[in-house]
Amino acid sequence: MSVASIVQYLSPAQTAKALGVTPRTLRVYEQRGLVRPLKSRAGWRAYGPEALARLHQVLALKRLGLSLAEIAVLVSGRFSKLEAVLELQEEVLARRRQEADRGLVLVRSARARLAAGKELSLDDLTKLTKETTMSDQAPEWAKKMEPSIDRHFSDTDKATMVQRAGDFDQAKVTAEWDALIAKAKALVGTDPAAPQAQDLARRWRAQVRLATGGDPALQAKIGQVWKDSLANEDVAPMLPFGPEVMAFVGAAMSHLKS
Repeated sequence: MSVASIVQYLSPAQTAKALGVTPRTLRVYEQRGLVRPLKSRAGWRAYGPEALARLHQVLALKRLGLSLAEIAVLVSGRFSKLEAVLELQEEVLARRRQEADRGLVLVRSARARLAAGKELSLDDLTKLTKETTMSDQAPEWAKKMEPSIDRHFSDTDKATMVQRAGDFDQAKVTAEWDALIAKAKALVGTDPAAPQAQDLARRWRAQVRLATGGDPALQAKIGQVWKDSLANEDVAPMLPFGPEVMAFVGAAMSHLKS
């Protein structure tokens, strides 16, 4: 047997330190059946590659906003393989990187102008502010939806939405949407009437109401904009979710009590 083929194992303390969690967290995950370390007859636990891969799945899904109960269902089904979780992670991280990259270009350009003794114009300043401090309001895919928005929303509708947007923490709202979309992708194919799907539907509905004030007309227009965008071959590939997510969320909402 070659040295390279020897499988290494870590103790609970070593595993916890390596992953940035506590030994107690590992015990909770084990009690929930989320990870199964090797056990000796004396009761000593050891974590090998398979257990560490599962811990990555659990921690990644937890970071996306899922509860341990929901994760237990997912890792025993659709997300039982590490590759499925990595694919979901890649989508979320790529979207965040694109937004960060755009912001960096603008910030570096602004610094270069100032270093050269030049002033920033009003256009420079407004663009810099919008794209770096409020970039979550208008990611690239959202900009692609603007033609559909213009078709369905009047100037009064837009003014109402903008006014409402000033009443809440946009960064917090964007983070919640990221978590909800990731969770919805993870739950597609499961029972829309199940507790985890119903929790998703309630939170999704609350976010929509936050933006529309519960106005049914505005909610219907938002739904139409998404349908148009998902049907547009140029826009659909850029959107953060596809028709399967919209269908699942719709099905989950149909089971909600008013």
